[in-house]
Amino acid sequence: METNLFNDFDSLSSKQWKQQIQFELKGADYNETLVWESPEGIKVKPFYHKDEDYKTANIVTEASKSKIVQNIFVFDVEKSIRKANDAISRGAESVRFTIENEDLDITKLLSEIAIDKIPVYLNLKFLSANFIKKINEIALSKNAIIHCLVDPIHQLASDGNWFESETKDNFEILNSVSKECKNVTFININATLYQNAGANMVQQLAYTLAHTNEYFNHIQNINQPITIEVAIGTNYFFEIAKLRALRLLFNTLAKEYNHNFDCHIIATPTKRNKTLYDYNTNMLRTTTECMSAILGGANAVANLAYDAIYHKDNEFGDRISRNQLLILKKESYFDIVNNPADGTYYIENLTVQLAEKSLLLFKEIEANGGLIKQLKEGNIQKKIQESAQKEQDLFDSGKEVLLGTNKYPNKNDKMSHDLELFPFVKIKPRKTLITPIIEKRLAEKLEQERLETEKQP
Repeated sequence: METNLFNDFDSLSSKQWKQQIQFELKGADYNETLVWESPEGIKVKPFYHKDEDYKTANIVTEASKSKIVQNIFVFDVEKSIRKANDAISRGAESVRFTIENEDLDITKLLSEIAIDKIPVYLNLKFLSANFIKKINEIALSKNAIIHCLVDPIHQLASDGNWFESETKDNFEILNSVSKECKNVTFININATLYQNAGANMVQQLAYTLAHTNEYFNHIQNINQPITIEVAIGTNYFFEIAKLRALRLLFNTLAKEYNHNFDCHIIATPTKRNKTLYDYNTNMLRTTTECMSAILGGANAVANLAYDAIYHKDNEFGDRISRNQLLILKKESYFDIVNNPADGTYYIENLTVQLAEKSLLLFKEIEANGGLIKQLKEGNIQKKIQESAQKEQDLFDSGKEVLLGTNKYPNKNDKMSHDLELFPFVKIKPRKTLITPIIEKRLAEKLEQERLETEKQP
């Protein structure tokens, strides 16, 4: 016979908790002492209670089904095939290939990998109807799940120019693909840019929703799931709530267009808080970020290697980043729990607040012509820059801490000899249609100063 232990204890009301807290504070102000405000304007309380804080978002998440994704940049097809098969044999459950050239032999790349057993993501750095149609034929013949990640709006926002010369050309190509390609998904929202450039969470969600709305407005008959790529930051519970709010907002928008598919979310840790010095701390950051992604309901997680900002892809970095996810799945039992955030008053409250605030900002963007118009006018760039600067000021003053960089740095740590990649913002003066949104890490200025001192005798 089961015994409900809760019956042995009297329940306490929210009022009783507050009275006890006020007694313990010995006259100190409750709001000033224990309530803090996030950059999004959300006031976080010291405790949450079902009497007043249980706002359910009604989001279904399946943490147990979240896939481990291995990123592979395709330069040499044969090497990429070997790398993919090796990663799969070591625990990867999906592969994301980044492809820069449409002359690449996509048939060969996909013919020697078990794409009938694992989903494949193709991150395309170009827009080609013929290339996607070829992928569609392969997916049909192999009975494979293939996601083509191509996003002209992200191209405009991050580069300053479209793939093609005019907006109409980009959407005409996607409409052509939409009519002929039924075996692959190809509507992709790459929202990682907003987080990596410094937008706060409300902005990230609102811009992602407005980004999605542009495709609903420009592409006819989207009869397939839409893929959304997101970056996950270090604010653990907020990031869980962010993903839940994203799914809630997407489903709300999709209903307006009679779109009956849930979104497919791929999450990757942010680059914004990653550091060049004391780089092993990046593994700790990405671990909690991956946890937020899985618990928040990401369908797939592609981890970021601890040395990704300054090293080329390498076997050790890939293995460690993959094993971080395997430990979460196999040793922490993330593979057997669904809806892990259900019933948590705090996360449910955050989810609803983030969704409500983001929806208001989304409506404001739409009332002013939509995301593309706002990008052309520079308003989105301005808002992200303002948010990024506030966070940068907190970091520069030491109020936002990155251990090993602006707190407890190892002065003997030297990095100038180990830079395979340029880890800072690259300036390329050129003519663009709009001012691009620039990704920038918080530690860049401090790291550049330290590198300069390394050169001194």
